[in-house]
Amino acid sequence: MNERFVYGIHAVTQFLKQSADRCLALYCADRRNPRLLELVEQARSAGVEVRMEKRERLTQLGGGDKHQGCLLEIIDSSTALTFDQCLQSINANTLLLVLDGVQDPHNLGACLRSADACGVDAVIIPRDRAVKVNATVRKVAAGGAESVPVIEVTNLVRSLKELKQAGVWVYGSSGEAPDSLYDHAYNGPIALVMGAEGSGLRRLTMESCDHLVKLPMRGQVESLNVSVATGICLYEILRSRSTSSAS
Repeated sequence: MNERFVYGIHAVTQFLKQSADRCLALYCADRRNPRLLELVEQARSAGVEVRMEKRERLTQLGGGDKHQGCLLEIIDSSTALTFDQCLQSINANTLLLVLDGVQDPHNLGACLRSADACGVDAVIIPRDRAVKVNATVRKVAAGGAESVPVIEVTNLVRSLKELKQAGVWVYGSSGEAPDSLYDHAYNGPIALVMGAEGSGLRRLTMESCDHLVKLPMRGQVESLNVSVATGICLYEILRSRSTSSAS
């Protein structure tokens, strides 16, 4: 899909709600669908231009037919947070998600959705050899791509070093780790580092972590999808923190 557009009813609804100032126009293909009519009213209320078009036109504009009858043309302003600003804003409750070369837009979108649900302050990705936030990512993230800043860095290993110097504890997820995810108490500022599909964490990334942890695997498969593993790890960090604060 064309990266100038957000597509899918839920993703468009969330983008209009959170970033109406970045919306140029809503293209809609159905005058009878109640959900699309609600979207049209939401766009008009936000002062966004609405254009009724045929579904074929939406497919042509967006570069795909999975738009669900709506396309939202946006101004892509990239991230609203720089890495330096992220460093300056670190506090005792900071939670960051670092993705080491995730390639699949569906996985990045699902990670952003989990990041939003868990209150992650920012997601950090490498500028090269990794998927960027595009229309597919936004749709899968269901609003998470708008609510969670995504920071691209040139050198991930150097960025992890700077995070550690700023007082952040860096935990990497690896099937080779000696410790279980459940062996640690995640107090203080935390960066959770997740590896790419299949290959996992790169060697230098792994060596840059303070601790390596793994998910216990009881069945025959060797690993979980990165987005599934990310959700489990983030929620364990939240559980650990809530237990510590309650005691």
